[in-house]
Amino acid sequence: MAASLPDLLLPWFDEHARDLPWRRPETTPWGVLVSEFMLQQTPVNRVAPIWTDWLTRWPTPATLAAAPQAEVLRAWGKLGYPRRALRLHAAATTIAAEHGDRVPDHLDELLALPGVGAYTARAVLAFGYHRRAPVVDTNVRRVIARVVHGAGGVGPARTAADLTDAELLLPDTDAARFSAALMELGAVLCIAGTAPRCTACPVLDECAWHAAGRPEYTGPTRPVQRYAGTDRQVRGRLLDVLRDAPGPVHRAELDLVWSDAVQRDRCLLSLLDDGLVEQLDEVRFALPGECTPAD
Repeated sequence: MAASLPDLLLPWFDEHARDLPWRRPETTPWGVLVSEFMLQQTPVNRVAPIWTDWLTRWPTPATLAAAPQAEVLRAWGKLGYPRRALRLHAAATTIAAEHGDRVPDHLDELLALPGVGAYTARAVLAFGYHRRAPVVDTNVRRVIARVVHGAGGVGPARTAADLTDAELLLPDTDAARFSAALMELGAVLCIAGTAPRCTACPVLDECAWHAAGRPEYTGPTRPVQRYAGTDRQVRGRLLDVLRDAPGPVHRAELDLVWSDAVQRDRCLLSLLDDGLVEQLDEVRFALPGECTPAD
């Protein structure tokens, strides 16, 4: 079965893959790295326009490294989890200073970059440098669980086992394209939940889950994360005020964004701790590096 999957999946991918800008041939390893930071826990349709703007504004690591953090956070906009923007800025600074402004092409060097984990490092090797490197995200894990293992869903991540599963499927040629095809299959057809689009699946005849009668998944599941009323929502609203302001913001403006003073203060303190906000004096706040207390 494993040997036939590339033959079945790659022609489907060539015909049906979404036209995502970071998949285009002209995309550099830097462009791939930026896309992977942005795509973490963020829908593709939100990332695409912001990614394009970023690569126009900051086409190399050095250009991003030279940008003020406040400008970087404003450009990040509403992608969510803004600490990723600061980590990407830090990674760009390291690449510019220690790697000659070239994204590393060795796994250990990639893993040493700020904010780069096992998945992102291998994604850069595969999609940026076209190396034969297993790339495992939630979509890939779901496809492998169903097609190879006959399971209806995925349980907790098993990093070593998941990488082994993916590597065993990789062909000797077109490995990176095959990894992208696995992701695409999980994103658009072999979706989570009870309504995968099996009739359109190019590997249906080789799917162990389909052959077993599509048994329900009964293993552990991750709880659905709510957003409304959470600290994450409050942090986002506080950052919105600071991003939209031309300069420092008075505490009174921040107090207006959330009525629960205890939660609001807790979230403001967490933003200060994370380096996403700076306190200039007793009553003024700003994005990092935007101005000095004397301004």
